[in-house]
Amino acid sequence: MNNSNIPVSFEFFPTKTDAGHEKLIAAAHVLAEQKPEFFSVTYGAGGSTRDRTQNTVLQLDQQVKVPTAPHLSCVGDSKEDLRQLLNEYREAGIHRIVALRGDLPSGMGRASGELRYANELVEFIRQETGDHFTIEVAAYPESHPQARNFEVDLENFVRKVKAGANSAITQYFFNADCYFHFVDRVRKAGVDVPIVPGIMPITNYSSLSRFSDACGAEIPRWIRKQLESYGDDTASIAAFGTEVISDMCQRLIAGGAPSLHFYTLNQAEPSLAILRNL
Repeated sequence: MNNSNIPVSFEFFPTKTDAGHEKLIAAAHVLAEQKPEFFSVTYGAGGSTRDRTQNTVLQLDQQVKVPTAPHLSCVGDSKEDLRQLLNEYREAGIHRIVALRGDLPSGMGRASGELRYANELVEFIRQETGDHFTIEVAAYPESHPQARNFEVDLENFVRKVKAGANSAITQYFFNADCYFHFVDRVRKAGVDVPIVPGIMPITNYSSLSRFSDACGAEIPRWIRKQLESYGDDTASIAAFGTEVISDMCQRLIAGGAPSLHFYTLNQAEPSLAILRNL
């Protein structure tokens, strides 16, 4: 267990180059020393990184020796594709899956494929594989960017869990209150699965700002203003980011968060700096 005595997990994304992949594996080895519950590996829009995701998952699981969960999305994949993938993961000894609707490839107005929503994917995994996989689903404390409103998004979340999910990982956020509000609402709706906060270390303001606007994660104005004031001073951005996120994690743990899931962006140090603070 890491020093903070709270369970942790770490997310990676498959890279396009060999050099990038070597960096990912190096970071994974370093983070493996924190004895995480699992690693997860993302899946590109419309399954565009399918083979790279699969290779990365198997390498992390078998060589770095940390249980690894592939992201699996239903957009653009047929049931037969998904069935084949599930069988391959099961045969390889993978026991956890992060089940998502997935991002639409650019230019696609609506979901294609035989399954349109994450709850249908969860149901399909359960039908095909019984209880073999622990299934994680996504949660959006600040509401999914494409949801009509918060209430509709909440209903969608409850539907995913009732389809057979074991637990949920949230979109990252910078305001602990939105997490507590979401958990409270979900509990009142009769859902009692663990809801794990997704944690995004702050290392680069411009990419974080772009990314957050796209996925509907709000950066509080005071954080934006402070980050803007540092300009290109990456050391100050990292130091401030570590402090802000560590404080938030402290609040989340004190408020009953079951564990922390770090979006590593394939780097070890930003997550480690936060864990050292905890």
